[in-house]
Amino acid sequence: MALAKLGVVVLDCPDPRALAGFYAGVLGGTVEGDGEWVDLKVPGGQALAFQRAPGLVPPKWPAADASQQFHLDLVVEDLDAAEKGVLELGAKPLDRQATFRVYADPAGHPFCLCAC
Repeated sequence: MALAKLGVVVLDCPDPRALAGFYAGVLGGTVEGDGEWVDLKVPGGQALAFQRAPGLVPPKWPAADASQQFHLDLVVEDLDAAEKGVLELGAKPLDRQATFRVYADPAGHPFCLCAC
């Protein structure tokens, strides 16, 4: 039984609108929003989101000391139940807010559980 469903893939970047525009050119779709958070609605596909991260150090590939960076937002119906499940699977809590909670997976990649 699944604990969550994939909400959106979020790419951290210095300029969300510019990066969304690049991916719109690659994938098609409509760029929505401005500022700290921008969405790319892809026709018939998974949406992407772009979040401002001014101090982002771009990854080098392949390089173990500067690996690729992103986080997943996972939509859940019950934050408490999903939290219990991910902790049992080995996640480590990083931050807790009213409508979302941030964890590191066992490899250290951040992801969010988001209330639907």
